[in-house]
Amino acid sequence: MFTHYRTQSLILKKTDQGETDRIFTVFTKDFGKMDLLAKAERKTASKLKGALENFYLSEIEFIQGKAYKTLTDAILIDDFKNLRKDLKKLQIAHKISELFDNLIKGEEPDPQIWQLLTETFNTLNTHNLKPKIYSLIYYHFLWNFLSVLGYQPEFYQCSVCQGKITPESIFFSPQEGGLICARCTISVKSAKQIDENTVKIIRLMLKKDLPTLKKLKIEDENLKQLSLISNFYLSETLEQAG
Repeated sequence: MFTHYRTQSLILKKTDQGETDRIFTVFTKDFGKMDLLAKAERKTASKLKGALENFYLSEIEFIQGKAYKTLTDAILIDDFKNLRKDLKKLQIAHKISELFDNLIKGEEPDPQIWQLLTETFNTLNTHNLKPKIYSLIYYHFLWNFLSVLGYQPEFYQCSVCQGKITPESIFFSPQEGGLICARCTISVKSAKQIDENTVKIIRLMLKKDLPTLKKLKIEDENLKQLSLISNFYLSETLEQAG
């Protein structure tokens, strides 16, 4: 007899397998990230259809097979309708999925990641969000995701000398793990200057204050630098994660 397991899951990716099967990459509330085999899911008559699309929140049931965990049931909880209607929101969802797939390897439940993922998708699903806020939601996910995984950056003092950061000259170094003062840049190989407003935005993100973030009026220049610093840090993190 097989043991049947039930849990909530967010569908992150699907891959065709053979003629009619699919492999679904999901993050579950109780078991973490998993690859699940859905047999004959691509057939029109499949009972699993309707609850297994990318970026669906579904309750699933599975058993442990010889090679794969096999899906036996799936019930839709939320299809995030507003997210699916907007191409730019979908692009953000795909970026989150790709980032997640690159950094989460094993099966391990994590309540903080589950909350972050579901909160992010619920926020993206909000009606009448301003397009600039889409990017802020992504970067909010990025910085908090990296922090949960153990890559918490230092954004309140110099990460080299632990001294005070002055607003006039602030630098950021992924290798040193955060902000550094102008004096310490002499001994740091790679650092980029970052302005005070961008520092404030990232600090707000790391406080997990999404409601305030959604109301934020952000200038294009700050969004551009936020993108630069975020990608700078992500690149270094992905290299460390190997």
